[in-house]
Parts: sequence; structure tokens; C-alpha cells
Amino acid sequence: MKSSHRPFGLPASAAAATVLLLAVAGCSTADAKASVPVPSPPATEAAFCRALAKELPGTVAGLARTGTEPESELTAAWGDAAIVLRCGVPRPEKMNDPQAHAVEANGVNWLYEPRAGDGPRFTTTYRKAYVEVSLDERYAHDVGPLADLAAPVQKAVPPSL
Repeated sequence: MKSSHRPFGLPASAAAATVLLLAVAGCSTADAKASVPVPSPPATEAAFCRALAKELPGTVAGLARTGTEPESELTAAWGDAAIVLRCGVPRPEKMNDPQAHAVEANGVNWLYEPRAGDGPRFTTTYRKAYVEVSLDERYAHDVGPLADLAAPVQKAVPPSL
């Protein structure tokens, strides 16, 4: 199948070019905690999320991992909540839209959702648990953080195909 016909995807060359855009974001204090709503996935998905929590890197896009409030294995943050991950979220309604946009970063497909007044939100597709990554406005045109999260997602959350 040609990459231009990939569901939820950009052509491979566009996705690769997008992933290469890696902006340097600001620093934050290590004790800062982001307020992050904790998902309530079914037990099977929660097990994948716990496995993902063990694989997540200490830095993403050059930002150190920080705590979340409340503390949970289903959530993670880097920087001053510049990058927030939630595992076990419900399937986004936008995935029903055949015109939805997505990117591929290092072998993981992500649904792209712009957010007014903030940076984008991405949710994995074709995985047994949905992993959501919200980026602040510094990442409005930068999916570099997804490249840092791809290997842990691949290792912990199996494909659904």
C-alpha cells in the first residue's frame, strides 16, 4: 500500500520530515507536578499501561520527567507539563473521521488533534491500549517528542492488528 493511502497517515516523507523538526523547549524544576486526570481503562489495558510506565524515558525532547498529581502509573509528564502522557484513555471520537490526520513516528501511528489555544494532542492508533500525548504550544509544529516515546510504546503496548 502506498504511504499516501495510509489511514490516519501522512505520506512517509512528510511524516519523516515532521519528526525531524525538534525544537528546544524551556527548562523546568524537577519537583513541579502537573495536574493530570487519570484514565480508568479496563484491566487488560491497564496492564499494558503499567508495562509502559516502566519503559518511559527520563527525558523527552530534552525535558526531564516530572511528577503528576495525582500520582499514577497511567500518567507521566516532562518539563513544566510541556509534554503529558496518559495511558488507557478512551478511543477518541475523531478516529471515526475518515478525514482525520495522523503522523507516524518511529513505527508508531498517532492521531493528530489540534487544540485551540494550546499545542496538539496525539493518540496512538492500532494499539491494544490508547496512549495520549498532549503537547503545549511550544510544540504546535513539532512531533519530536513522539519519536522519544515510540520505542517504549512499541515495547509495552502491542499492536491491535
